[in-house]
Amino acid sequence: MKRLALLGSTGSIGEQALAVVAEFPERFRVVALAAGRNAERLAEQVRRHRPERVAVADAAVARELRERLGRETPEISLGPAGLVAVAEHPAELVVAGLVGALGLAPTLAAIRAGRDVALANKEVMVMAGALVQREVQRRGVRLLPVDSEHSAIFQALAGQRREDVARLVLTASGGPFRGWPAEKIARATVAEALAHPNWSMGPKISVDSATLANKALEVIEARWLFGVTPEQVTVVVHPQSIVHSLVELVDGSVLAQLGVPDMRVPIACALAWPERLPLSGARLDLSAVGRLDFELPDPKRFPCLGLGWRALAGPETAPAVLNAANEEAVAAFLAGRAPFPAIAAVNERVLEDHLAAHAGETVSELEDVLAADAWARGRARAALAEGVA
Repeated sequence: MKRLALLGSTGSIGEQALAVVAEFPERFRVVALAAGRNAERLAEQVRRHRPERVAVADAAVARELRERLGRETPEISLGPAGLVAVAEHPAELVVAGLVGALGLAPTLAAIRAGRDVALANKEVMVMAGALVQREVQRRGVRLLPVDSEHSAIFQALAGQRREDVARLVLTASGGPFRGWPAEKIARATVAEALAHPNWSMGPKISVDSATLANKALEVIEARWLFGVTPEQVTVVVHPQSIVHSLVELVDGSVLAQLGVPDMRVPIACALAWPERLPLSGARLDLSAVGRLDFELPDPKRFPCLGLGWRALAGPETAPAVLNAANEEAVAAFLAGRAPFPAIAAVNERVLEDHLAAHAGETVSELEDVLAADAWARGRARAALAEGVA
């Protein structure tokens, strides 16, 4: 039975990972859970899965959890240190399902503790891809992608020689604004940005899909996960979200992974790899789908997309800067403090400021990444205060 530690258990990825576990109780045991402030949902998870350790945001959430669980309360850790404690808890696999920069330190801790990692937290590779891969190689662990696009590439690459890879093609649904004119996108509301046509995701990831910033980050993630050059990663819009990504080989062959939009599939793939789990649920019926459409993304209406390659062309800290700026801008938009176009404007402003002032900056330790992250957040907040849009 494989022991699992789960970072971000009450989020979208966490809930779906636990659904897979519940479907195969003979295969997996949840030994540690980390959540934020949703004590009610975490208490339900603890009662069902009986973990040995949990982590929550702070002492107030811990008190509420104890009140809800009573004698059933496992060992509780708090804050960032609590996330690391869960990541280091004895387990065969750590599911990294946090969102944003918060997941970097615990994911590195899991790797350094010798744990395999099922990685859904794309910002880990965006911020510190080279550092993470050095640690993966040093510790001899496996990094198993959970993002649907990177899982698709991972599956398509199975059995292929990496020197035979010509290019990786990430598919994008186009988000809720794919067919909108630029002037309508500029007036987009939070509710409209969260209304993804195909996937059920958390607020931050949904907004990233609406701006196509998610694809900019995924380009960076793919570069580090699969050891390719930035020029070998491309993006194509595929509104049906049936083809999850593709690999083109040097002889012109193209390998694709297809399936209905269901995040349980890449999660289950990572949990059981190299085995496959007989999941319940809908199956792909191509005759019912009827057609598969593809188109190039429009960089004028979705300027965030090109910033991924721009960051990769800069110093090693530039991707972390782009990620931090985007997190701050998206948070401001979700809170009603900034209009939708401010996200792209802030991202570009902060990245260009960094490229001008920090050429040649390298990453050798986690502290280098965290310093770049802090710098970018300060610049992004300043730009938001100025009303950049």
